Amino acid sequence: MNNLGYLLKGILIGLMFGLPVGAVGTMTVQRSWNYGFHAGLLTGLGSSIADCLYAAVGAFGLTVISDFLMEYQTIITVVGGTFVLWMGIRLLRKDEEVLPKEMESLCYAKMFFSAFTVGITNPAAILTFLFAYTWFGIGDIASHLDGGLLVLGVFIGTYTWWLLLTSVTRIMKQKIGEKKTFRLNKIFGAILVMFGLVIFIRLV
Repeated sequence: MNNLGYLLKGILIGLMFGLPVGAVGTMTVQRSWNYGFHAGLLTGLGSSIADCLYAAVGAFGLTVISDFLMEYQTIITVVGGTFVLWMGIRLLRKDEEVLPKEMESLCYAKMFFSAFTVGITNPAAILTFLFAYTWFGIGDIASHLDGGLLVLGVFIGTYTWWLLLTSVTRIMKQKIGEKKTFRLNKIFGAILVMFGLVIFIRLV
């Protein structure tokens, strides 16, 4: 397989991996709606970076890291599920929020790292990437360049999805307006709580 083949297959894998709208998807839509286009992009960026780290573990055969993550998978997943639950409950309990100008940098950083946390506390993602590599006929990767292009493709694919989701959310907000923001926040909060509970149910 040539270098371009690794890049293209990485993009396809990234798109497939990003398409299911889970907790990060809910966070991206909610933040795009409340705080604007850049907030949604930063949230998606956090998730894409986490996906790329897991893609790299699978691509470069970093067994020490994968073995550690699989060994402590339950603990890491509990941390992620608890975090998602906490964010959902927080959305359900708080009133409509306006982002102060002086707090934008700090809040945007929190948006990035919260999405990264949700993404990185899913150790099973390594197995998903390994399955995807097998499905696309990607065997042993001969060089670091090929592995790097594969991971770059995963980033392009996942981030393209977040860009699309954020853009659609902005268009919908322009058509609907901001009158239903408070009610939508409650809905987003309930969805996050549901995702958090699903994580625990699957563990049980």
